[in-house]
Amino acid sequence: MNKESLFLCEAIELAYSNSVQGGRPFGALVVKDGEVIATGVNEILSTNDPTAHAEMTAIRHASRKLQSASLQGCTVYASGHPCPMCMAAMRLAGIAEVFYAYSNDDGAPFGLSTAAIYEDLAKPFSEQSMKIRYVPVRPEARPDLYADWKRRQESRA
Repeated sequence: MNKESLFLCEAIELAYSNSVQGGRPFGALVVKDGEVIATGVNEILSTNDPTAHAEMTAIRHASRKLQSASLQGCTVYASGHPCPMCMAAMRLAGIAEVFYAYSNDDGAPFGLSTAAIYEDLAKPFSEQSMKIRYVPVRPEARPDLYADWKRRQESRA
C-alpha cells in the first residue's frame, strides 16, 4: 500500500472512532515530511461549533504544534471531501496537497455532501443563497483601517 493510502486509512480510522463516539464520520491528518504532525475529527456535535470540521481541527492542532500559521510543506489527508471552508483554510495555511477518500457523491445519500455549497459559491454574489453585499463604510474619525495596520506592522519590524 502506498503512503497516500496508508494516511487515508488512518484518517478513515479516526472517522470510524469518532462515529462510534457519537460524532460525525470525518477524520483528518496533517503530514509533514512523511510524519503525522496532527490529527483531527469532526467535533461539531460535541462542541456546537459549526467550524469544528476534522480538517479545521487538524489544522489548528498542527499550527499550534509547529507554532506557526503557515503550514507550507504539509499535506492534508481527509476521510471525506473537504468542504469549501476547509479548502479555504488549507489554502490560507499554505497547504499545497490534499487527498481525500470519500467523495461528495459517496456522501450524498447520507446527507454528507457539500456539493450544493460548492455550486452556490460558484455563482456571482448576487445569485447566491446568502445575501452578500459590499458596503464601503469608512469612519471619519479613524485612519484607513488597512493603511493603519500596515503602518503598525512596519513600525514593529
